[in-house]
Amino acid sequence: MSSIAIEVRDLKKNYRLGVLRKEIVEALKEVSFTVETGAIFGLLGPNGAGKTTLIKILLGLVYKTSGQAFLMGRPAGDRVGRKEVGYLPENHRIPHHLTGHTALEYYGGLSGLSKKEVHHRRGRLLQRVNLAKWGDVSVKKYSKGMLQRLGIAQAILHDPQVLILDEPTDGVDPVGRSEIRQLLDELRSEGKTIFINSHLLQEIELICDRVAILVEGKVREVGLVENITQRRQKPIEFVLKGNHDLIESSFEAIDSRTSEPQQDGLVHVTLHTDSQELVNRCIDTLRDNQIDILSIARARDSLEDAFLDIVTSSPPPIIR
Repeated sequence: MSSIAIEVRDLKKNYRLGVLRKEIVEALKEVSFTVETGAIFGLLGPNGAGKTTLIKILLGLVYKTSGQAFLMGRPAGDRVGRKEVGYLPENHRIPHHLTGHTALEYYGGLSGLSKKEVHHRRGRLLQRVNLAKWGDVSVKKYSKGMLQRLGIAQAILHDPQVLILDEPTDGVDPVGRSEIRQLLDELRSEGKTIFINSHLLQEIELICDRVAILVEGKVREVGLVENITQRRQKPIEFVLKGNHDLIESSFEAIDSRTSEPQQDGLVHVTLHTDSQELVNRCIDTLRDNQIDILSIARARDSLEDAFLDIVTSSPPPIIR
């Protein structure tokens, strides 16, 4: 199996607007990224960034203007390749006359499964999404979180290798979001590749390996979550135990610092410096002074902080 599940190269999509259709809007502008097999990848961006257009191209619902897109080594939209994809759309609607069981029969049929195959899989699948007792209940009695879990169940019913999930935890309570994260983590451990589009940045930060930030049709950042959240130099925070005067003297080389003794006898020191040499010197002095170093960590932005920084620093859209 290829190590790359999704590959996008220089992808462009233009739309014509206006009565005379002379105005061109570039929805996607040379978008490129890869998603490794068995990873959870997050697509982020403000409204109008081109996220929905990108997903529709991956699913073969919209034709690209230029560039290339591949899923599991096959061109996006390829009929054989689409059998390896499970999809949960945003604001999906399940007909109210269906139950959990009959909904899976319906969607399983659309995925090419026989009723016998669906009957064989549905019990275990509903149990996996915590709906085992709701199989014979009309979906009109389901909560939003239950509908989302049933939507994920239909997406994985035919055992696809790639899952494309559009706002999978939208409207779900904290307990439900935790359950969905656990399920996605299990699917990742089974080798499934999961591509998530979401506005819930805290959820993305908790579950995704890598993310791409799409702004006005362009990828502004793509990479590991921890790398994107360390875009700006942040202070270094020490938690120490020992004589406060000796701790203070250990940091004499760095003027920009704060020291806060705590009631539990610990001392929190925050350093504002870009010099690793000075930090190393302070650590050596702390050890010489027999100060216990309980933790050292560089503070970092949340994904939301990094996202806002990237989005607000973007250039204006190009419309010609």
